[in-house]
Amino acid sequence: MRCCVGERRRPLVPRRRQWYCARQMTDVSPSSTGVKRRRPRRPSLTEVVRSELKQLIVSGEWPVGSRLPNETDLCEQYNVSRITLREAVQGLVQDGYLVRRQGSGTYVTRRPTLQNSLDTNFSYTEYLEQANIRAGKRILSARLVPADEEVAEALSVEPGAQVVEVRRLRTADGTPAVYSIDSIPADIVSTTADRKALRGSLYRLLAEKGHPVDHGEAVVAPAVADAELATLLGLEEGALLQHLKQIDYDTGDRPVMFSLEWHVPSVFELRVYRRGPGPLASERD
Repeated sequence: MRCCVGERRRPLVPRRRQWYCARQMTDVSPSSTGVKRRRPRRPSLTEVVRSELKQLIVSGEWPVGSRLPNETDLCEQYNVSRITLREAVQGLVQDGYLVRRQGSGTYVTRRPTLQNSLDTNFSYTEYLEQANIRAGKRILSARLVPADEEVAEALSVEPGAQVVEVRRLRTADGTPAVYSIDSIPADIVSTTADRKALRGSLYRLLAEKGHPVDHGEAVVAPAVADAELATLLGLEEGALLQHLKQIDYDTGDRPVMFSLEWHVPSVFELRVYRRGPGPLASERD
């Protein structure tokens, strides 16, 4: 069983330094234009190593069941410290790509279900593409509708107030993964003026409209597929789903979007990483 890469990879640190130097040479000097340009955040060394290791797993170069090379070899291969390597490996353990076995080592698990970490809002499309998965999105409708009581309460508007409702179906490698209904107050976006933008990232659209999302509050509950959901998601009626309700707030703490999502558990898993045990853990039964 293959357990390590056949040929040595170039150390990461020199390559990252070359990239940074290239950025320094090509960026326009703020003093020459009078406009201060914000440099994009460079990924940390831990993030770079984690990405490299993840690619070996996703590509199959490290097959399911294979054991990772020892720390010394990996540290030398990537020219990093043990602390950096352990943080990178721990991230892949938390994401389900690796598993530690006491007294034996760290092993590659099966390719995990796609995981939506509930502690962070992110673009589904970008996430799927980074995992080398073909992302798809169908806009089923984008229309102006009166807010029902649930939507009105979530967005702090009067029942019957106009909201823009966007219904979308996301796929992963052609497989239905998430069906969503997003509602936004009509004084923020328009179904006519923003018709094209509504087909893209709603977070980006809200930011362009002066309402960048600062945070969200979500509730997750189990659900079963009714006839409509079963048809949309390619499931049998009564199949189990993960249902998410979320309210997104802008930087002024105004609720700007209310989302209902139905995730197919076999494709997309809603996950929370919990640290612990807490201070009262010893008192629990």
